[in-house]
Amino acid sequence: MGYEFDEQVEVRGADGEYAAELSPGWLVGGGLNGGYLLAVVGNALRASLPGKPDPLTISAYYLSASVPGPATVSVEVRRDGGSVATAAVDLRQGEEARLTALATYGDLGRLGDDVRTTAEEPVMPPPEECVSHAFAPEQVRRMAPMLQRFDMRFHPGQVGWAVGQPSGNGLLSAWFRLADGREPDPISLLMVVDALPPVTFDLGMPGWAPTLELTAHVRATPAPGWLKVRHATRNMAGGMFEEDCEVWDSAGRLVAQSRQLARQPRPAAD
Repeated sequence: MGYEFDEQVEVRGADGEYAAELSPGWLVGGGLNGGYLLAVVGNALRASLPGKPDPLTISAYYLSASVPGPATVSVEVRRDGGSVATAAVDLRQGEEARLTALATYGDLGRLGDDVRTTAEEPVMPPPEECVSHAFAPEQVRRMAPMLQRFDMRFHPGQVGWAVGQPSGNGLLSAWFRLADGREPDPISLLMVVDALPPVTFDLGMPGWAPTLELTAHVRATPAPGWLKVRHATRNMAGGMFEEDCEVWDSAGRLVAQSRQLARQPRPAAD
């Protein structure tokens, strides 16, 4: 039996031209989740780069909000070297450009599994002692049907935003896994870096925060099991904020990082 995630990021085609069916299961706010879209184009890049299946880095610009339904993905290989290749990719729906990105791919298995960092792994209670996203406020669950796609358990000391008591620290941490039991891999990490609620929730600013640009680095193939995901922000200016993400696997390794620039959530009345 196939996994839901694989079906929803599937692309069909060849020679750099692919068709995709974007799933309504990834709606959030006014469009489809940016990490989900990154995984869709990530699959098209994988199909265009034989022998280099894994994203190493990808920088995406979100040009307009994507909607459920048919989409086309075009890949142009810019350079294909011995161990890495770089390609440009565009996602369109009809005449509307939705996303454009530049990515470098390789084979993480061949590049080595030596993962070192001076970053500190988040300290989390075990998943059964954390707070399930199922207890998120009704307005959050209505805004983000994508929450049904996974199992997310928040650090109990970082869920004040859910009861109207945000900490103001700009920090969210959670255990994460896909709801149907699919184990993490490099393509799914492109989605995971954008899966938590916007970190602005912890600043007392709930609401959809559209991504303008997102850069993800995949450092290693994740071990099976739960992931730890941490989002943080330090700056807000001009109606925009940055969101930094770290993803740690069950072996305690930092396997993915990202930074995105997003718009400040708008009041509901807007």
